[in-house]
Amino acid sequence: MKHIIFFISLCIQTTMLTAQQGLKGNAASISITPPLEWQYTLGGYGARMSKPAEGIHDDIRAKALVLKDGDKKFVMITADILGFPPNVRPMLAKKLASQGWSEDHILLLPSHSHSSLEMFALNNKNVFNMPAIGIFQPQLLEFVLERLSTLIQQTESELADIKVGTAQMMLEGMNRNRRGAASVDKELTVTRIDYLIGGPMAILVNWTAHPTIMDDKDMWVSGGWPGYLQRELEDWIGDEVVAMYYNGAVGDQSVIAREGVSHYEKAEYYGRRIARQAKAVYDQIELKNNASLKYAQFSVALPAHKAHPDFMKTGGKEYQLDENKIQMLLEQVFPETTQIPFLKIDDLLIIGVPGEMIAELGLELKNAMRKSGVAFPVIGGIANEWISYILTEEEYHRGGYETSTSFYGPTLGSIIYEAIIEASEVFLK
Repeated sequence: MKHIIFFISLCIQTTMLTAQQGLKGNAASISITPPLEWQYTLGGYGARMSKPAEGIHDDIRAKALVLKDGDKKFVMITADILGFPPNVRPMLAKKLASQGWSEDHILLLPSHSHSSLEMFALNNKNVFNMPAIGIFQPQLLEFVLERLSTLIQQTESELADIKVGTAQMMLEGMNRNRRGAASVDKELTVTRIDYLIGGPMAILVNWTAHPTIMDDKDMWVSGGWPGYLQRELEDWIGDEVVAMYYNGAVGDQSVIAREGVSHYEKAEYYGRRIARQAKAVYDQIELKNNASLKYAQFSVALPAHKAHPDFMKTGGKEYQLDENKIQMLLEQVFPETTQIPFLKIDDLLIIGVPGEMIAELGLELKNAMRKSGVAFPVIGGIANEWISYILTEEEYHRGGYETSTSFYGPTLGSIIYEAIIEASEVFLK
């Protein structure tokens, strides 16, 4: 297919790995909450105008799961953060290159919390000094890179034989399509990783809903409802288990949060409700002793940068960008190519999507993977970098906020979708 550019065959052979010697792993956690004195802003709302965070409501953290088979290794990192700009993963890989790490073996999956670090504050190509989009802070970028590199090194240092299992359930009345479309992803997918000798190591939770309970007036650092979800699971399971949350095709999926008075209370109640369901799934999972591991990454050429005609009505107004400024921003900050990572841990297949894909496309992709024999396919949303919203052509032309912040024209959704289907045919052979 013309839209997909594969790495050279040698690279595919080295990264497309199936476990042969017995899978080892470890999981760990680290705080990524910077000191308030640095006066960093919170991401997700242009209306904050880079106003500094006023307090720390709860600790934001990054979690790592390192998997290793022989001399082949892979790390999946989840983080209580809005998203990662394109520079973070290559810079992280460079810091760890002497220890055998490369970009191909690192998967970053942010929770998309709108009360955590501003994504553009971590982007070293952000030279615009515009409060509405976030001002680049070199100190903040170096802090995040140092914490993530320390986390990976510490996690890799204590690997053990593991057993793995995944299960799934449908949740009703917990999320909705905020654009009014019919597509709602109700699949809660839980992966359990235990030590082979017994005892819990990690629980991975995939659930698709925007962490936007807090709004632009909430100025305390928080992991949002995903933070509560993870803390509850770690408390309930105990034994120093590491709970890792990653979002799905979240582009048009919002929470249904009924309980609580303040936004922080609503986030707490919602996170606990999801945790309760995830724990019920976790308790029923059957573990396999001989789990398989497979991973690969495929590069995709993106369409030309293009702001939607409606951009000035919504995104342009929020982020104070005119037509000239948005085009300069797109050409300076947004990539011309992106990557689609695949990670298969036994029956679980994580398809990394580098932006906010709408649920219609995500559900179609998961159904296609099931037809190919995958038991538990999930979308890993905003994987490695945020390129924009990813919509069908029909939804693109409908307009609205999501459309106005889709920056590659009406064909982006079909190009990403077709690239994933093409790549999966190679990956799943």
